[in-house]
Amino acid sequence: MLSTTRRRTLQLLGLGGVASLAGCASEAPTAAQSLDQTEEPTPAQQESPKIVEQVAANPTDIPDPITRSEPTEVDVTPRPEEVTAEVEEGVTFTYMTYNGQVPGPFIRVRQGDTVNLTFENPEENSMPHNVDFHAVAGPGGGAEATMTNPGETVKIRFKATYPGAYIYHCAVPNMDMHISAGMFGLILVEPPEGLPEVDKEVYIGQHELYTDKKAGKKGKHNFDFEAMRNEEPTYVVMNGEKYAWTDAGRGPAATVNTGETVRVFFVDGGPNLSSSFHPIGSVWETLYPDGSLSTDPQTHIQTRLVPPGSTTVATMSSPVPGDFKLVDHSLSRVTRKGCMAVIRAEGPEDPEIFDPNPE
Repeated sequence: MLSTTRRRTLQLLGLGGVASLAGCASEAPTAAQSLDQTEEPTPAQQESPKIVEQVAANPTDIPDPITRSEPTEVDVTPRPEEVTAEVEEGVTFTYMTYNGQVPGPFIRVRQGDTVNLTFENPEENSMPHNVDFHAVAGPGGGAEATMTNPGETVKIRFKATYPGAYIYHCAVPNMDMHISAGMFGLILVEPPEGLPEVDKEVYIGQHELYTDKKAGKKGKHNFDFEAMRNEEPTYVVMNGEKYAWTDAGRGPAATVNTGETVRVFFVDGGPNLSSSFHPIGSVWETLYPDGSLSTDPQTHIQTRLVPPGSTTVATMSSPVPGDFKLVDHSLSRVTRKGCMAVIRAEGPEDPEIFDPNPE
């Protein structure tokens, strides 16, 4: 729940003005049009999209592991929503999201399942949107078939033929802008035997925000194409907001008991920067590089490079109490740009493992 001050800030900064939104077209591009658009689009002036109090996805909002032994049909409805929210206290930005959150909803299916996907582009949106699933064996990962103008709805069907953790993202001609603004998420295709049992699962998505003001400058930040072209982000964040899931934001991403095992599903939306993903105070005890679940996991990995458009699935444990920080080990992104989440372990000290005060 936001404080009254923060809610009031949202109201003051988001209402009564206009937002420059780039990437808008009067007609949705056809499948034949190039996705490598070189001209910067003309910004469309409009009233600010609806204001939301939170765009950061809850890291523990994950469907339960699949226990059934046979494939089935699964209904999925990613809904593009353009919203205004705070990046940090007093700083607002117009995000593009799936279902009003960053990253988009965690989708969990089993290898062999048939996915019935409904893609509804609400009439109140200003732009065409679509979705490209890296888990789809089909043209554009479904992007061409789901290209829609505001007010349009389409349906597609696909079979989850290969296991793994895969990104999904918007893939309109200005895809880099749409992804940067929040349009990406993760789909997990579990192998028939499932995944090893753990005590807790957490979902984290990293991406860059390119804005026309310096980080921390109060007011409405608009999207900056020149900064994106130069790959100079204002913020590098986990789950859409600066330090969203830390004590500086909304509290820890998860609280666990000492000795419990945590599985982290991590997706790098980018659109440009790789992440050197690292748990401060621990290591990745098992790690599936690039989200591949059909290979043996690596063990005891300190830092894993995750490129934009990819994922990793990793587990960690916390034998002693304290805050274990998930960061991009390109550390200026942590200290200057907001890239960190926290998993908090609670329980008795174990001086045999770690003694902070041996005297």
